[in-house]
Amino acid sequence: MGCFSVFCLGEKMDKSKAVNLNPIVLAFVGDAVYSLFVREKLTFNNDSKAGALNLLAIKEVRATAQARFLDEISELFTEDEMAVFKRGRNAKKGTRAKSATVAEYNASTGFEAVLGYLYLTGNTERLNYLLNKGKTNED
Repeated sequence: MGCFSVFCLGEKMDKSKAVNLNPIVLAFVGDAVYSLFVREKLTFNNDSKAGALNLLAIKEVRATAQARFLDEISELFTEDEMAVFKRGRNAKKGTRAKSATVAEYNASTGFEAVLGYLYLTGNTERLNYLLNKGKTNED
């Protein structure tokens, strides 16, 4: 059964449409993608209760942690990904950084925009490559 009259999770967006989305919208999606990635990773690698996993997840998904993670992977970005990152980083945001510097918050928004762009375009292989810091299952 196809997904014609309803929306289906993992629906792919045309690259030209995705690249022209507002970068804050890309970051909105990317925030959810990263949160799910972190939660899945923690669940697979820990035998903790949900409350403890949530505390671990919060530490990993906050803007300061994302900015540090970005420092480790930004050299892996393609030219297109770097362009999306810069648009996200430089976009006017409707909210302010709470527990991060403005630079960290801007960097994390750019990072999330890249994740949102890759997810929406269905490039999950590339998304997993970046989220695993350039490692693949063959490594």
